[in-house]
Amino acid sequence: MTDIKGPAARADWEARIGIRSDADAGLELPALAAPGGVRASAGRGQVTLDWEPVVGAAGYIVERSWSPAGPWDLLVIGEPEVRPVPHPPFTDTSGEAGREAHYRIAASASVKDYDQPRSDVVAATSLTAGEAAVEITVDAATVVGPIARPWRPMIGAEHLSQLEAGAGPGGRVIGAEFSIALRMAHDELGIEAVRAHAILNDDLGAYREVDGRPVYDFSGIDRVYDHVLGLGMRPIVELGFMPRDLASDRSITVFEYGAIISPPKDWDRWESLVYELASHLVDRYGLDEVRQWAFEVWNEANLEVFWSGTREDYLRLYDISARAIKAVDARLVVGGPASAAGKWVDDLLAHCQVSGTPIDFISTHTYGNAPLDLRPIAARHGFPGLPQWWTEWGAHATHFNPVHDSPWSATYLVRGMASAMGRTEALAYWTISDHFEELGRAPRLLHGGFGLLSIGNLRKPRWWGLWMLEQLLTDRLAASISGDGAGDMVQAIGSRADDGRITIVVWNGTVDVSKADGDPLLDRAAVLHVTGLSEGGYRLRHRRLDAVHSNLVASWADIGGGREWPNDDGWERLSARDHLEEFEPDRMMTADGNALGVTFQLPMPSISLIELTPA
Repeated sequence: MTDIKGPAARADWEARIGIRSDADAGLELPALAAPGGVRASAGRGQVTLDWEPVVGAAGYIVERSWSPAGPWDLLVIGEPEVRPVPHPPFTDTSGEAGREAHYRIAASASVKDYDQPRSDVVAATSLTAGEAAVEITVDAATVVGPIARPWRPMIGAEHLSQLEAGAGPGGRVIGAEFSIALRMAHDELGIEAVRAHAILNDDLGAYREVDGRPVYDFSGIDRVYDHVLGLGMRPIVELGFMPRDLASDRSITVFEYGAIISPPKDWDRWESLVYELASHLVDRYGLDEVRQWAFEVWNEANLEVFWSGTREDYLRLYDISARAIKAVDARLVVGGPASAAGKWVDDLLAHCQVSGTPIDFISTHTYGNAPLDLRPIAARHGFPGLPQWWTEWGAHATHFNPVHDSPWSATYLVRGMASAMGRTEALAYWTISDHFEELGRAPRLLHGGFGLLSIGNLRKPRWWGLWMLEQLLTDRLAASISGDGAGDMVQAIGSRADDGRITIVVWNGTVDVSKADGDPLLDRAAVLHVTGLSEGGYRLRHRRLDAVHSNLVASWADIGGGREWPNDDGWERLSARDHLEEFEPDRMMTADGNALGVTFQLPMPSISLIELTPA
């Protein structure tokens, strides 16, 4: 295979992205009980399933049939490799309205465990018409714990050498805008670190061989890491890809920028490179600082497109890399496998349990679904409490997909972050910016890029979804929700501060990507009750994201769109509209009997941010 560039890089990616670099190890998985208490509640355009959690389950598969006798099909949820959902309840919006559907549930011990016993069968028929409402109660007097913020530990950002890039798509300066995007992530979203590919690629010049001897030059890495630290963030050091002079086969590459994906030709020299890099970072930035970073070994080695070796080769790479890092300082943080679709988690943990190789966090990736619960997997391999980091996560795994620009992806993001609260230490959205060149630079403003921000650093809908979550205050409040689609499709989180302020995020969204453009059957009327308030007046502010509010796609269409890039006037007009829009005018309300109520429409997809401030 030769080094591939241009349009051929995209074709090569699409041909190889689904090919595994090695089969799963076939580890023996524990037997789990069938879920009990399974029930199905029909509503307009949806069926909500609920069940009792099973001890040891990382997730649950949902099967549907149009007959109680089968045949049974796994619901298509997210990417095909990750079918389980992490917990109940789950709302199925992909069925045929008005037709009776039959469901059964099974617990899963790992990402592709489909062999556990099935639950009893339940049936329901989603409605084709009628009123559909939800009722939400937030108790301002009852704190259930702190607000967890799994988005804060890190964000994805492709490769950091973009910080040194010049003019790019739309006539924008890549490095300057990419830098601003990272600062915005830190300042507006509270994000603490950035995880990026290709820190060892030759464009930063860390390793070369002269007269057959290794030569290290970390000045390029220093430049980009100095820049990141100057923005108030820290790097997650993803160890990859392979320097050209160290590669066993330098012709095997991925991406437009030709990242080499082969194992090293000399494993001892790889170990020395990792050791010298970690030593240099400690010398330059200080041990106390680098102990707050993390080293992640490679990226998605379970995919052929990212690793030309075998699983055993990867485990060797992990062992050697971890040994090198810990030789610098035992408290430096290292983990992996940074795998696609939740794979090789069992494999790496089982390996570390036997080999004694240290592991400080388990990391993997998924798209199109809320992340699974890795805690039972870590515990059964002897690592209870091991931090779980989903170092890539997004609405859809494919490049140039319009859902990345849509309000649907904002509700997807909020739903996933809410699911991860309290059970996942880090959930890193992939990525911060549409300045992204894996399969070629952006061809137009709205091209279905992975970023939370467009070219030009305009905030996409999913930026606003994450921003609204960041507005939640310190204490999480008790909340209950009932009605049509409540608990999964429609959810709410309430919070308060010591000064009496209340912030509530309410959303209506489904993981079903076929509904990305919305569906009138899934729109809901919402009634919000806030109880436990102090007597007196409150200023109500209600801001909204939906198809017509805070939606860059709509803003671009409103000012004419129709071209690849805005002109100077277009950039100014889009910038002027780059804010979270008011859904209704601010107004004063009085708590009557320590409570007040708000009624509003909640289309699917949409997110409402409701703030109450004591007068």
